[in-house]
Amino acid sequence: MRYLLVDRILEWKANETARGIKNVAMTEDFLEFHFPGNPVMPGVLMVEALSQLAGWLTAASSDFKGWFLPETVDKCKFYGFALPGDQVELTVEAVTVEQDRASFKAIGTVMGKKKAVAEFSGAIVPLAEIADVDKERRFFKILTRELSL
Repeated sequence: MRYLLVDRILEWKANETARGIKNVAMTEDFLEFHFPGNPVMPGVLMVEALSQLAGWLTAASSDFKGWFLPETVDKCKFYGFALPGDQVELTVEAVTVEQDRASFKAIGTVMGKKKAVAEFSGAIVPLAEIADVDKERRFFKILTRELSL
């Protein structure tokens, strides 16, 4: 199963920064067990959402030739929970971007309040090896509202 944790990309600047949104819906299956009777978005999924946004930034910056795959979370701190009905604003900033490696600083907030801050690094891999490039390019256009349905 693949969780798609970026619902919208608000803005991006090649090889620099991206801002996106993750809407936490009560119907998401991970909320059933995390925690029973007290549903919260798992912190590790918030970090995953931030790394997915870094993936989208990497893809768009490379004309969809590359994708960022996290390998290490160098620093991470959680400040609170994202609850059903929350809209998590995701922000990633590239610290280093090389041909086959990248590192990012990232923050997830809800209504201006920090929920997670992370620094992570990893590999830039050929997107064509892990996904259909044309489908990913089209999906990016939907996420950025360059293409409306």
